Amino acid sequence: MGDSETLRSPDDEDFDANAASYDEQLQRGLSISGETKEFFALERIKWLRYRLECLDFHIRDCLDFGCGIGTATQYFFDVLNARTMVGTDPSESSLEIARRHWKSLAATFVQPEAISSNSIDLAFCNGVFHHIDPANRADAASMVYRSLRPGGLFALWENKPWNPLTRLSMRRVPFDADAIMLWPGETRRLLGDCGFEVLFTDY
Repeated sequence: MGDSETLRSPDDEDFDANAASYDEQLQRGLSISGETKEFFALERIKWLRYRLECLDFHIRDCLDFGCGIGTATQYFFDVLNARTMVGTDPSESSLEIARRHWKSLAATFVQPEAISSNSIDLAFCNGVFHHIDPANRADAASMVYRSLRPGGLFALWENKPWNPLTRLSMRRVPFDADAIMLWPGETRRLLGDCGFEVLFTDY
């Protein structure tokens, strides 16, 4: 499935170093909304369920691409009724936290190069691509594409680059300091070049 360095960005080592304080750092940014990371993770999975229902698409095996410490893990099972979930992240420290926290579920947490080809019905990615060096984003999207079974779906969430509150929130989060946000047209081109057909763009 390729070299794990494909996904390595300048701050991946920061994610390893800060895995234990990830929640605290993220909340510095989210606090301006009055909500928690769980709120946003759950609402995005709920919206995804709505979109899947519109397509009459039923899932078995899911991928959380860039899962971090596994914030969304429970929702794949509770909301999407997944059979299994694979979480992948280049930060081994984050994966270790996820493994300890979610060991009771049918979830595994691995490095990106361990993703099997043609093994996933649904791939989900929440706020990850702005941390990937732009030169490596096509390789990352291609890795997701290869993981999907024929007809599989990829749900990609990114922060709105024109929203001033989003930008303020990100400036308050230490690990977002070097993030490079994606514009919708840029993202659609990125996915199309990797072989995806874009079905919906929601805001």
